[in-house]
Amino acid sequence: MNVTALKSNAAPVSDTGATPTQTRVLPIKTPKPRAQWLGRVKGVFLANIVPPVIVVLALLGFWELMLAGGGASLPSPIEIWQQSGDLIMEPFYVAGTQDIGLGWRVLTSLERVAYGFGFAALVGVLLGALIGQSVWMMRGLDPIFQVLRTVPPLAWLPISLAAFQTSNPSAIFVIFITAIWPIIINTTAGVRAIPQDYRNIAAVLRLNQFEFFTKIMVPSAAPYIFSGLRIGVGLAWLAIVAAEMLTGGVGIGFFIWDAWNSSKLTDIFVALLYIGVTGFVLDRLVAFIGRVVSRGTIS
Repeated sequence: MNVTALKSNAAPVSDTGATPTQTRVLPIKTPKPRAQWLGRVKGVFLANIVPPVIVVLALLGFWELMLAGGGASLPSPIEIWQQSGDLIMEPFYVAGTQDIGLGWRVLTSLERVAYGFGFAALVGVLLGALIGQSVWMMRGLDPIFQVLRTVPPLAWLPISLAAFQTSNPSAIFVIFITAIWPIIINTTAGVRAIPQDYRNIAAVLRLNQFEFFTKIMVPSAAPYIFSGLRIGVGLAWLAIVAAEMLTGGVGIGFFIWDAWNSSKLTDIFVALLYIGVTGFVLDRLVAFIGRVVSRGTIS
């Protein structure tokens, strides 16, 4: 046997005992689903929760330091907690017809807002879509809308009380008449901004008015429509608080007025916290519905 031929055909052996063609493949460690979920939650928490918490704590600390000397006419955060902390810890207590927690009062106000804003959204979107289709209607009605939208909410209250005679429907009407204008104006602008190509496609496909509204108009004008809805729901929440101060009842607005008459400033600050958080939730809720309807095209 030729030893030289055997040596030339044999594969060279490295110091580790493996041939050059033999490589060690290390397994790739893929993150587990639970680890991925925890990572996303941590990222959302650090990006969206931590910054506002730090800012709020800094503002509360500054507020406390400014009033630490005593003799101030406004309460400090510690005094608010000591005197009215039960309103935060027990939002749904019931001790009588008028003695209920702020959670129940907010829900009572939200019920009125749901009726008034719901009617405003329905009428505003339909009327805005109709006006956006006609140049003459736009020219004739837009100046009227611009004038009426500047009327303060409480200016409508005497008229609504004279018309409905009772406080609850009067408050709902004030919400409706306050929230409808930005919805109409934004919907009209959105309809007029629909590209002409979309209208040509609708004409080629011979879509009827309902199909054009649901398949062309609403998806195209959704950013404008939901911008108006977000403005409208904010105005509706402002209007109900102002209206309840004068019409009475068990809403959050009347609670603030009653606390002022009773010289309970700490209760007013707690009520303002409830109002702000509720308004924030309403805005985020309308924005979430907008993302669902538009399939994520609205930020």
